[in-house]
Amino acid sequence: MGLTSALFTGVTGLDVNQTWLNVIGNNIANSNTTAFKSSRVLFDPQFYTTDSEATAPSTNFGGTNPSQEGLGATVNTVQKNFTAGQIQATGQPTDIAINGSGFFVVKGQGQDLYTRDGAFTLNDANQLVTSTGNFVQGYGVDSNGNLQTGTLKNVQIPLGATQTAKATGNVSLQGNLDASGTVATGGSILLSQDMTTVGGAAPPTATTLLTNVADSSDSATPLYSVGQTITVAGTKGGRSIPSATFTVTGTSTMQDLTTFFQQSMGIDTSVGGTPPPGVALETGATANDAHLVITGNTGTDNKLELTGTAITSSSGTAPLAFSDGTDAAGFTSNPNGESTFTSFTAYDSLGTPITVNVTAVLQNTSNAGDTWRFYVDSPDNMSGGPFVGSGTLTFDSNGALKASTGTNITISRTGTGALDPLNVGLNFGAMTQLSGQSTQVASTQDGFPAGTLDTFAVGADGKILGSYSNGQTHVLGQVAVATFNNPQGLNDQGTNLFSAGPSSGDAQVGPPGSLGAGTLQGSALEQSNVDLSSEFTNMIVASTGFSAASRVITTSNQLIQELLNSGR
Repeated sequence: MGLTSALFTGVTGLDVNQTWLNVIGNNIANSNTTAFKSSRVLFDPQFYTTDSEATAPSTNFGGTNPSQEGLGATVNTVQKNFTAGQIQATGQPTDIAINGSGFFVVKGQGQDLYTRDGAFTLNDANQLVTSTGNFVQGYGVDSNGNLQTGTLKNVQIPLGATQTAKATGNVSLQGNLDASGTVATGGSILLSQDMTTVGGAAPPTATTLLTNVADSSDSATPLYSVGQTITVAGTKGGRSIPSATFTVTGTSTMQDLTTFFQQSMGIDTSVGGTPPPGVALETGATANDAHLVITGNTGTDNKLELTGTAITSSSGTAPLAFSDGTDAAGFTSNPNGESTFTSFTAYDSLGTPITVNVTAVLQNTSNAGDTWRFYVDSPDNMSGGPFVGSGTLTFDSNGALKASTGTNITISRTGTGALDPLNVGLNFGAMTQLSGQSTQVASTQDGFPAGTLDTFAVGADGKILGSYSNGQTHVLGQVAVATFNNPQGLNDQGTNLFSAGPSSGDAQVGPPGSLGAGTLQGSALEQSNVDLSSEFTNMIVASTGFSAASRVITTSNQLIQELLNSGR
């Protein structure tokens, strides 16, 4: 080999080390680029010339090795390092990082591309896009919110979209009813003052017109007049009962008034008992007198009170005054027994909130298990007063619910524009009856008012969970992830985008966490995996190699000059 060969060998050293320096420079320049993947350069020696072939050993000869001279170095490959970078939280909901293997699938100019850069944004159509405007691909949902994983589509997050209201259909209650409590045996008994007909000639009956009813102490003055309004706002179990108003007409009777009091106080007359709950006329102090008797349901949480200004009238004076008393059968007002109260909010088809109250009272006990009666009322019931239903809960000797009745309640929504009536099923399956404090809580209900999509978050499985202003959360879609058998075979398109190459294999696309793909981390970004300390070290090694190769060229040139000078 001649000195000129040494010159060209040195040139190859310059070339490969210059390539290495270029790669190092690119790595360092992108040390802060989101999800950037560093590269390394691998060298190979160029072909060799053989000065002498090898000879095989024999019994008389030990053999020789080949004598070969190399002609420099060449770049074998520039290889990507696809190890994951550190993940940094950003607090930006559109930022997503891949924790593990895989690539986001994006579509640009009709072509599927792949990236690790999850610095996404929403465009004016609320579609998730990359910083270069490519559409992020994933799976959508159907009208019922079920993921449709068959076909990739542009991921859309419709911020500001309205969610229509849903009427409550089912409510689940949970808690405990005290098995050691006492059985309820008495209820409230409220008596009005004695009344007579105008003139005092006879007691009022159910068919007596209200305009012909007077106080027994002043039989000449009617208690009621046409157009007069009577407002009742009592309490039950210490809780305020929504006020109700009755307007007296020329045909209003005492029966109309008793029905009004029964409905406004939310008394369940279907359960029977001694005395039976309800509102009735009862003989007063004399044969020409009568008074109203309001008998409430049993249980301390059903205690009725009509005191002070509970009854008012548009005429300025209250026509009736009630107080605790003893009825004609000798029963005295004594609401007692173990009971508990809870309240929850349901929704009609327009999303209007509806208050529903449930009171449970211990009805009887036995060795086979105890029975509780529950009463349901709603101040938002549009007809017939607040009472909307009652039923029983029967527990076995282990305190587990074994039977229930009356769990389907109906709430009138007449005149509201909503679907009428609202039918709600009560599920007491999570209730227990064990010794201890009685509690019941409405744990879940499936209705909600209208709302708008305010925020969203991306889960580890790629599902996009939207949060609405009405407190509802729903899956809006799912971000897809692609994996490759040989990611080293991908073609780098620049701007953090890759395309499939002949040696990468086809993309295997699926949800995060499947097909060997990593999981996702929302509101976070993957950092560059460039190791600056290694790059600076490599820079020293590459520059040293470059300098050494240039020295070979310089030395060869000097020797050639010496050779030329020796011929003068």
